[in-house]
Amino acid sequence: FFGGRYADKVIQVDSSKTGAEEDEMVERLLRVEHADEPTEIVIHVNMLKEGWDVTNLYTIVPLRAANARTLIEQSIGRGLRLPYGKRTGVTAVDRLNIVAHDKFQELIDEANRPGSIIHLQRVVLGPDELRQTTKTVIAPSTLETRLGLVSAQANALTEVAGDEGSLAFSDPEDQEIAKITWQAIRRLERQPDVVPNVSYLTQPEVRAQVLREVREQYNPVQPGLEGLHPGPDIAAVVARTTELVVQGTIDIPRILVVPKGEVRSGFRPFTLDLKGVNYQPMSNDLWVHYLHSNATEILRATGAGGIEEPRLENYVVRALIDFDDVPYDANADLLYGLASQVVSHLGAYLDEEGVERVVQEHQRPLANLVHVQMQDHYWEDDQVEYEVQISRGFTALKETAFAQSEPTMDFRVSPADKSSMGKYLFGGFQRCLYPVAKFQSDPERALSVILDRESEKWFRPPKGQFQLYYRWRGDQPEYQPDFVAETSAAIFMLEPKRRTEMEDPEVLAKRDAAVAWCRHASEHAATYGGKAWTYALIPHDAIASNMTLNGLVERWAVKA
Repeated sequence: FFGGRYADKVIQVDSSKTGAEEDEMVERLLRVEHADEPTEIVIHVNMLKEGWDVTNLYTIVPLRAANARTLIEQSIGRGLRLPYGKRTGVTAVDRLNIVAHDKFQELIDEANRPGSIIHLQRVVLGPDELRQTTKTVIAPSTLETRLGLVSAQANALTEVAGDEGSLAFSDPEDQEIAKITWQAIRRLERQPDVVPNVSYLTQPEVRAQVLREVREQYNPVQPGLEGLHPGPDIAAVVARTTELVVQGTIDIPRILVVPKGEVRSGFRPFTLDLKGVNYQPMSNDLWVHYLHSNATEILRATGAGGIEEPRLENYVVRALIDFDDVPYDANADLLYGLASQVVSHLGAYLDEEGVERVVQEHQRPLANLVHVQMQDHYWEDDQVEYEVQISRGFTALKETAFAQSEPTMDFRVSPADKSSMGKYLFGGFQRCLYPVAKFQSDPERALSVILDRESEKWFRPPKGQFQLYYRWRGDQPEYQPDFVAETSAAIFMLEPKRRTEMEDPEVLAKRDAAVAWCRHASEHAATYGGKAWTYALIPHDAIASNMTLNGLVERWAVKA
């Protein structure tokens, strides 16, 4: 847009970037306030929640419904940061403009409520409050910590969770060899025909291949004199590194399900439920309400913006075809039929001008309403055959991060304030593949006690670890299971849920996707004698720390 003026001034921050791309993204993000950094626009997908504080942030555009109080307060808080650190006396610089429509009155009422955080108020912080600060804790896997693979960037930015005293190699040369070994093993992830799981790293031919690569790439800083300094034992370091990787990894294959032929799908015609639709034309005037003085100002519009369509239905249709799952060519008749129902409904209580303004101004929420109802009438050719492809035999554990405001707690001890479980960081694990973890409920903490006692290894998967997706209302969100645990006989994917949510449609959609993934992973494991996967959906009130893992799985496992 704007003729490509911002082509090199945009950062996209999401979980899709890895390696060098991720490092570059983070580096640019941290330099946003520098005068020589060209970035002017940051687009993020649920990645900048707490802990990212910048003062030169001038416009915030949330592309989601601002119907959560925390989200509104957080957005306002970001905008209230003054770029110069103080008021300048220039109204345009000192003033925060909140542009809203449906929540306009709610914001004003909230600002005028006694005790509102939007109100400017005098706050006196005592010694206890001053000592309590929120910090970011980077949690690499225990394996990466032991191999000394924690990124220098993470070390420089935040506190890193892990015991530096547990390094597997104290000699710098051995550490360098271990890093090269790790890189060689990571390349083997993409060769599932050679290494279908991590245990194959101990096979003589695979270990010989890794050893050969390490020897080719290792360049000692100062070669020793023959007979005086024998140099590091490369074979021993490679063997020890391989052993640690096997111990510190749960085999998570990368599974792709692709159709063998053309997939035919679409939506069946249906009658929309529009009983709750009662949109009214909005005024084109912009109302400005000054929260500090309660004064009101009206900016008169000079004309209605936007592109005029020859048919009223076009406004709804053009918003509908923005959805990835609604191709226009195959669904044109259906889309115009549904849009016609919307226009007819609006025409039952508005004149023609009013209908046109409503479909102009509210085309996006109207399209969202139609699109959600379309999902109940989606069809797909059930004769299509699918092929399961394994692109990786195992995947390295991703680094994760937590905001911490309280001291790290022993995971065996239930906190006094169970209603705020999300603020606590827990540690003290013996068999977890990460040094610390957070839980959203006390039953989740109790389940971690069971896993740390009865499994060989377990962890809470970070976002992007599985790349497991489920179909929900026309979208393909990522599913992030709560726990993964491995025993001597099997691997379990565990999902604790409140009893009242066990039959929730979205929970069931996640369950079905996870069960299918576990079936494919088990079929892959069967080709090399590996462990089968089982998915269990467990109600919170069924979990207690004196229960057994096998007992929970037997009772709540979901059959494929």
